Amino acid sequence: MGRGETNAKKRKRLSDIKATQNGVSIPTPTDASAPTVDTSKPTAVFQPTQGREWTVTVALPGSIVKNAQSIERQTSLAGHIARALSVFCVDEVVVFSDGNDAPNPAKRHHNRTHSYSHQADPSQDEYTGKSDPDHFLVHLLSYLETPPHLRRPLFPVHANLRYAGSLPSLDLPHHLKPDEWCPYREGVTLPGANEEGTFVEAGLRIPVTVKEQIPENTRVTLKFSPGAEKAAKDTTSEVIMAEPGSSDEPREESGYFWGFNIRRAENLSEVFTECPYDGGYDISIGTSERGIDSQQLYSGNEDEKIGKFKHLLVVFGGVAGLEVAVKNDSELQKLGVVEAKDVFDRWVNVCPGQGSRTIRTEEAVWIGLTSLRRLVVENR
Repeated sequence: MGRGETNAKKRKRLSDIKATQNGVSIPTPTDASAPTVDTSKPTAVFQPTQGREWTVTVALPGSIVKNAQSIERQTSLAGHIARALSVFCVDEVVVFSDGNDAPNPAKRHHNRTHSYSHQADPSQDEYTGKSDPDHFLVHLLSYLETPPHLRRPLFPVHANLRYAGSLPSLDLPHHLKPDEWCPYREGVTLPGANEEGTFVEAGLRIPVTVKEQIPENTRVTLKFSPGAEKAAKDTTSEVIMAEPGSSDEPREESGYFWGFNIRRAENLSEVFTECPYDGGYDISIGTSERGIDSQQLYSGNEDEKIGKFKHLLVVFGGVAGLEVAVKNDSELQKLGVVEAKDVFDRWVNVCPGQGSRTIRTEEAVWIGLTSLRRLVVENR
C-alpha cells in the first residue's frame, strides 16, 4: 500500500468524523439536501406577530453631544444612539436638558409630523452642536429615523446634517424599498390638494392618492386600501388608494416596529409630565453605577422585580450622571427631591463590575438596552 493511498484513507476517515456529531449526520457542502442561504443579504427581517399597545421609551440628555469635540464625532455619536434605538425597537426617545448645556433661546420640537398636524421645521440655519446640543441631537435623530426617500422634501440643507450621509443606515421596517410591499407606508404630501384628495409621495412607482385634503410637505403614515398592492404592481393602473393615519397604527394594529417618535424636554421632570401616553409611564428605570444590579429586576425580591408593563421608561444620564439633572431641575427641587433615585421606580446599574472608570452615554444605551432586553421579551 503506497503512502498516497494511506493518506487518502486518513483524509476520508477524518471527513466522515467531522460530518457526524453525536450520531447525527451533518450535511456537507456537497449534500443536495442542505438549504442554500445567501449570507450577503440580511436574514433578520422584522416579522410582526400581533398588535401591541405597550411601548418602550428611552430618555437621555442632549449635553452628551458637547462631550464630542468635533461635528464629525458628534454626528457619529448620534448615529450610535440611533442604531441602538433601532436594534432594540425603542418606540420613543426623549432628549432632555440636564443643565449642563447652554440655555436654549426657544423650545424646538422635531416630532414626526403626520396628517393634519404639519409643523414647519423651526431649526436654526447654523450649526447647533455647541450652542444648542439638545437641538443638534434631536435634529440628527429625526433625520435618521425618516425614510430615505422622504428626507429631501422634509429636511432642507442644514449645517447639522453635513456628515449625516456617512452614518450607517438604520434599515428600519418602514424604510421600504420600491419593490417591497407592506400594508403601511410613510409618505410626504405633494402640492395641489383639492376636493378630490391629495397625492402622497411614498416611494412607489406613482404617488399614492388619499381622499383627505392635507397641506403639502406633511409626513403621513399611510394604510393601504384593499386592492392597493395589485394596483402598485400593475403598471397599467393609474391610482393607488390609501388612508392617512397615526404612526401608532402599524404597532397597535399589526405589531410592526415603526421607528421612534422624538420628543424634546426642557428638564428631567418634563420627561414625565409631557408623556404622550394615557396614564403616563407605569415603570421608570433610572440608570447609575450606584444602582442595584440589573439582574435583580428578574430574580430579586418583590420590591426589585418588574413584571408586565404598559409604558416603560429607561433614563440615562450624561457625563455627571442623573444626579446633576435632578439638581438643576427647578420643578423637582420645589418638590423637595434630594436623591435622584427617588425620581424612578427602579435605580439600576446596567454594567456591574465595569473595567473602565466611566461608561459613555452612547455606550450605556447599548449596554442598558441589552441588559433590560429580557423585560421586553417577557412582556410580549
